[in-house]
Amino acid sequence: MAEWGPMTMNLPPHQPTRETGVFVISGPTAVGKGTVVARMRERHPELFVSVSATTRAPRPGEVDGVHYWFVSDEAFDKLIADGGLLEWAVVHKRARYGTPRRPVEQAHAEGRIVILEIDLQGARQVRETYPDATHIFLAPPSWEELVRRLVGRGTETEEQRAERLETARQELASAREFDEVVVNREIEETVHHLVELVGL
Repeated sequence: MAEWGPMTMNLPPHQPTRETGVFVISGPTAVGKGTVVARMRERHPELFVSVSATTRAPRPGEVDGVHYWFVSDEAFDKLIADGGLLEWAVVHKRARYGTPRRPVEQAHAEGRIVILEIDLQGARQVRETYPDATHIFLAPPSWEELVRRLVGRGTETEEQRAERLETARQELASAREFDEVVVNREIEETVHHLVELVGL
């Protein structure tokens, strides 16, 4: 696969809106979304970064309430039934992920910049709630690099990696749906670019 970049995507020029202050960051598995967003929050603690709920088990080093809210299937069902999720989806044909609604709405009402680090399905749902949100796609430098990062992570079985890579192919093909495409070659460069895009 050829190298990804904004110039190759032929995307129309887009200026982030500060009227809504909602920024959706999405991209394929292992592209580094979590690492990049965590670094943004370290540099700018005034950002509100939504913590997603998920039914999957924690990976080594992940902390409940920090990386994700790890919940049971029953608890997730209740969140859906009570309208407690801004968006939710089944990811990689296995676990469910969703964005708790109330913290996002509260931060938005307070005028804070809101960052939603979510998958492609969730990003599409958020367009209905926040149509003026800025959608940013985080892309790998190449397909080979994405595979290398996923394998190097060592947190999935061979079957899980195959499923995630198949999902990644579909997600990469959807990059044109986004307002901006940022290639994650080097973390500091990527963080700097994203900070500029959100207007800080």
